[in-house]
Amino acid sequence: MKLPLILLISAAAAAAKVPRYRNQTCNRALLQEATSRYIAAQSTGQPQWLSTLLSENVTLIENNAKISIPESRVLNQSLAIAHARHIYDTVACASFSELVSLTPSPGYQIGTQLRLDADTRKITKIDSIVTNAGDLYFNTTHTLHYLLREDWAPIAPSDRDSRATIQAAADAYYAYFSNGSTIVPWGAPCDRLEGGAYMGKGLANDTCNAGLPPFSVEMRDRRYVVDESVGSVNILSDFGILGPDSHEFRVEKGKIRWIHAMRFVGGCLTVMLPNF
Repeated sequence: MKLPLILLISAAAAAAKVPRYRNQTCNRALLQEATSRYIAAQSTGQPQWLSTLLSENVTLIENNAKISIPESRVLNQSLAIAHARHIYDTVACASFSELVSLTPSPGYQIGTQLRLDADTRKITKIDSIVTNAGDLYFNTTHTLHYLLREDWAPIAPSDRDSRATIQAAADAYYAYFSNGSTIVPWGAPCDRLEGGAYMGKGLANDTCNAGLPPFSVEMRDRRYVVDESVGSVNILSDFGILGPDSHEFRVEKGKIRWIHAMRFVGGCLTVMLPNF
C-alpha cells in the first residue's frame, strides 16, 4: 500500500531532525586510550603518538592561549613523568590528567583536559595549564611529596555523590572569592595543595579556607571535567588577575576533602613557600 505523499514528506522531515551517530557511547575505555596516548606523546616529546585519535580540526590551548601543536613549548619536549593521575567524564566525553615532571630541571606541573567527539571518537581539544619555574608556589619535589601521601582511590558506588553535587561544591568554593559569606561544604579535614605549597599539617583539624586571597576575583571561562567514581571535578579557567588556572577537587559525601591548584603567572608574582 502506498502512503499518501503528505505522510512521506512529514516522515522525511521528522527523520531529518533526529541526529545520527555512528558511535554515540563515550566510555571510559575510549578516554583511557586517549590519556594513554597523551602520556606517550608527552613523555617522548612526539605528538604523533596522538595522531590516530586527533580530529582534523583539533584545537590546542596552552595557558588559555590557542596555539598550533608545533608551537607548543611543552608537548614537543620529552618529559620524565614522575606522577600521572587521570579522571574520566563519560557524560562530557572528556578527561583530566594531573602530571608532575622533575626533569628536565626544574620540571613541570601540568593539568590537561582532553575533549573528544562522541560520534567520531576523535580528540577535538587539548587544553593545558602548564606551570614551571616562576609560577605560583612552583616546586615539583614539594608537589610530588604531598601528592604521593594522598589516596584518590575510587569511592564505593553506594557512597558516591552525583555530578551535580560534586560540581556545586567546587562552584561554591569559587563563589567564596567574590562573596565571603558563601557557604562552602568544607570537609574535616580539608587540605589544599597550591603548586608545591601544602596549606595544611596533615592533622584532623586541617581546613581549606585558611590563607585564601583577601581580594575579589572572578573565575571566567570555566571548563569542567567530572568523574563521580572518584568524587572529582577539575576546572580550568581564567582566574581573574592571577591568570590561567587549574583547580581539582575531591568531594566525599558532599564535602571538599582535597584541593589541587596550579596557576600560570609567568614569574609575575613573588610568593614565599611555606616550610616543607
